[in-house]
Amino acid sequence: MKTQHLVIAALLAVLALAGCKRAESPSETQHDVSQAEQKASEKVAEARTDQAQENAEANKDMRNEERDAARKEAAAAYDVAIAQAEGNHKVAIQECESKSGAARDACKERADTDFEKAKSAAEAQRDSAR
Repeated sequence: MKTQHLVIAALLAVLALAGCKRAESPSETQHDVSQAEQKASEKVAEARTDQAQENAEANKDMRNEERDAARKEAAAAYDVAIAQAEGNHKVAIQECESKSGAARDACKERADTDFEKAKSAAEAQRDSAR
């Protein structure tokens, strides 16, 4: 009895192996191709979604970096404008020292007013960049 089972099992194994070498039917092949195409399309769609998200994040990062750079540039330009205004103010005050009385007072007032205008302009320019 055991021998019969072994013979039957061997025959089934040979038949199974023989079936592996046969070509798929055209309908089976078409079905497999359709499934492969669908899976490929899904993967491409998923990759495109990921790409869109990555692009959006990269653009956001670039905008943040550009905004930060603009702020730094505006702050540096402000520092230069203030340094220049302070220098001009000191020179103007020293020139006022050569005058006397009301002329000296008017000269210093004009120098102070010019200094305040220069500071205000620098602040406005810095703030508009923010």
